[in-house]
Amino acid sequence: MSSPSSAASPPPPPPAEQRRPDPVRFGIMGCASIARKLARAMLLAPGAAVAAVGSRSEAKARAFAEETGLLLRHAPRLHGSYEALLADPGVDAVYLPLPTSLHVRWATAAAAAGKHVLLEKPTALCAADLDAILAACDAAGVQFMDATMWMHHPRTAKMRELVADEATTGDVRVINSLFSFRANEEFLQNDIRVKPDLDALGTLGDAGWYSIRAILWAVDYELPKTVIALRNPVRNQAGVLLACGATLYWADGKIATFNCSFLTNLTMDMTIVGTNGTLHVTDFVIPYEEKYAAFNMASKSKFAELHIGWDPLPSKHVVSTDLPQEALMVQEFSSSK
Repeated sequence: MSSPSSAASPPPPPPAEQRRPDPVRFGIMGCASIARKLARAMLLAPGAAVAAVGSRSEAKARAFAEETGLLLRHAPRLHGSYEALLADPGVDAVYLPLPTSLHVRWATAAAAAGKHVLLEKPTALCAADLDAILAACDAAGVQFMDATMWMHHPRTAKMRELVADEATTGDVRVINSLFSFRANEEFLQNDIRVKPDLDALGTLGDAGWYSIRAILWAVDYELPKTVIALRNPVRNQAGVLLACGATLYWADGKIATFNCSFLTNLTMDMTIVGTNGTLHVTDFVIPYEEKYAAFNMASKSKFAELHIGWDPLPSKHVVSTDLPQEALMVQEFSSSK
C-alpha cells in the first residue's frame, strides 16, 4: 500500500493557451422564425451555449426551447419577459430577432445590462436608431454584431481575395445584386415584414439589406456619392415595400444597381465587374448546400478566334466548410467577446 508521500501527484493543469475557453452564454430574446436557425447554430458552434430563452410568456419560451432541441441539449432557463432575460446574471450575450421597430429599445437595454449584442438585420429603421444602439454598446463596453450570415462563410473570404487582386479583377467598376423570393399569400398578408408598425422597411430592409451589403462589400465599404431609386416600386396597401431597387453612383465613376422583391422567384445573384475580371455568384446569401459553396471567376476574358466562344473560360471555385455560415457567425461573435 502506498504511503501518502509516495502517492502519484495529479497532473498539472494544461498551459493557459491550451485550455478551452468557457462558452459564451447566450440569451435568445424572442422566438421568431429566424431564431430557430440561430438556435441550431448555437448548438453547433463550439464556443456558444444557450443559457436562457426569453419570450412574452414562459409557455412560449418553453415551446421554442422544446421545438429547437435546446431544452434537451442546453437546458436553458426560461423567462416570461424580455426584462427577466436581461436581468439574468448567467447570460453573457443576447441574440435579438425581434421586429425591427423594437431593435433600438431592446438592443440599448441589453447593452445597458452589460450584455453583448448580436442583432438581427435590418439593425434599425433609420441611421439615428443605429447610432443610438452603437453608442449604447460603446458606452457599456460590449460587443455588437449584425447577423449577416454570408459575411462569415469562408467563400466570402475567398471572393474578397480575388476581388482585391489587381491582376485578377482590376478596378471594380460595375456591381449588380439581386435578392428576391416569391412570398405566398399568408406571408403577404400577415408576416411582420409587411407590417408598417413592425418592419416598415419591407423588402428593402429584408432582402435589400443583403443586396446593398453585397455592393458595399464589393467596394470595401466606400459610400456612394449619389443613390437614385428605380421607378415604380411596389407597395402593399399599408405602404410597405414589396419590390424596389436603386442605382448607386460613386465619384470615380463606379456604378451599382440592386433589386429586391417579395414577388419574384428565389434569386440570390451578385456580379462584380472589374477592368480585368468578373466574379459571379448565384447563391450569395444562402448557399445551395451547407458544406460547399461555389462562385465563378472570369479573368482577362477575350473572344476566341472567329468569335465562336470565350478564351479563357471562367473558372469555378468551390469552398468547403465544416460548419454552416450561421454557426461560423456565432463562433466569430463568441471569440470576439
